[in-house]
Amino acid sequence: MSINQIRGSQSIIFREAPYIVSAASVVGAKESHGPLGKLFDMCGEDDLFGANTWEEAESTMQKEACVLAIGKARVKAEEIRYLFGGDLLRQGIATSMGVEALQIPMFGLYGACSTSGEALALSAMSAAAGYGNYMLAVTSSHFGSAEKEFRFPLGYASQRPLSAHWTVTGSGAFLVKAADENPEQEADDEADGEGDAGENDTGVSRMSHVRIAGVTVGKIVDYGLKDSQNMGACMAPAAMDTIVRNFLDMDRTEEDYDRIITGDLGYVGQSILFDLVRGKGYDIRKKHLDCGMTIFDRETQDTHAGGSGCGCAAVTLASFVLPKLESGEWKRVLFVPTGALMSTVSYNEGASVPGIAHGIVLEHR
Repeated sequence: MSINQIRGSQSIIFREAPYIVSAASVVGAKESHGPLGKLFDMCGEDDLFGANTWEEAESTMQKEACVLAIGKARVKAEEIRYLFGGDLLRQGIATSMGVEALQIPMFGLYGACSTSGEALALSAMSAAAGYGNYMLAVTSSHFGSAEKEFRFPLGYASQRPLSAHWTVTGSGAFLVKAADENPEQEADDEADGEGDAGENDTGVSRMSHVRIAGVTVGKIVDYGLKDSQNMGACMAPAAMDTIVRNFLDMDRTEEDYDRIITGDLGYVGQSILFDLVRGKGYDIRKKHLDCGMTIFDRETQDTHAGGSGCGCAAVTLASFVLPKLESGEWKRVLFVPTGALMSTVSYNEGASVPGIAHGIVLEHR
C-alpha cells in the first residue's frame, strides 16, 4: 500500500477506491412494519423464518442476504475471494452456520453492533490492496437470540427500562468490488439489459456509483459505564472519538458530509453524542442520522430508546442510505456503526461496557 493513502493516526483514503456493487437486506416482521418496511429486500412473516430456533433463524437471514447480494451483482459465489462476517452470538455461530453453504473463505468478526463497519472496512482494504476482486461483508442480529444470550429468554417477559434498545431482527450483506474496471461501463451494460440484476422495491439493483472512499478505524473507548440496558450512553463516547478523529485525520468538518450516520445510539445516545462532539468544537446536529432511530417508529412500535444489534445499521445502510448515494441525492456520507463490547461474563462480573465505532466514508461517483 502506498504511504500516501494513510491519513492521520487512524484513517485511510484509498487511491483507487473500491465500490459497493450490490447490497441486500433481510428483516423480521416488526422491522417490516416500521418506517423503512417497503425498502427491505425480504421480510419474514414471523421471526423464525421457517427454522426451529432463533439462532437457526438468524443463520437463515444471513444466508438469504448473501445470496440476494450475490445474485444482484450477477456473480458466482466462487468469484468472491473472502467473506467478512459476524453477529452477536457466542463464537459467531449465526455467521459460521449461515454462510457455510456458500463455501467462501471466511473471516469471522466481532465488533458488537459496529460489526458492519468492521466488515466493510476490511473488505475495502482487502480489495484496494489487490487481495481479490470481490469481497462480501455480512452481519446480522435477532431479537430472540440476543435477548436469550444477553438478557432473559422471551418467555420470562421481563420489563425493560426506557433507556433500553430493541435488537433488530435483520441481516445486511454488501458485495465490495476492487476498482479495476470502469463502473460506468458496467452501468451501461446493465442498461442494455445484460443479465438479470434482481431489482428490489427501491429500483436499485447492481450499483455502480457508491464507492468506499476511506475508513477511520475506531479505538476502544471506555467511560466506565456499567449499565447494559443503556447502551446508547456506553457507545456515544466511541462514536464521538471516531467522528472527531475522522475530521482531524482527513482535514474535514461536519460541513464536508451530507449526513453523519451512527449505527444505534438511539435517543439517549444521540443527545450524549451531540454534547460530546460540541465539546470538541463541532456541531453535527443538522447532519446527524441514527439507524436505531430510523428503523422503528418510536410512537407506535414501543421500542423505547430505538433499535440496536449488528443488523440495525446493516439493513438501514442497505435499504435506505445506499440508494440515496447511488442516486446522487447524497454525495458523501460518514457511516459510523457503534458497538457495546460486553459479554454475559463481563456483565455478571461487574465490568464496564466499553464502546467502539468504525467510520466508513461513502461517496457518490
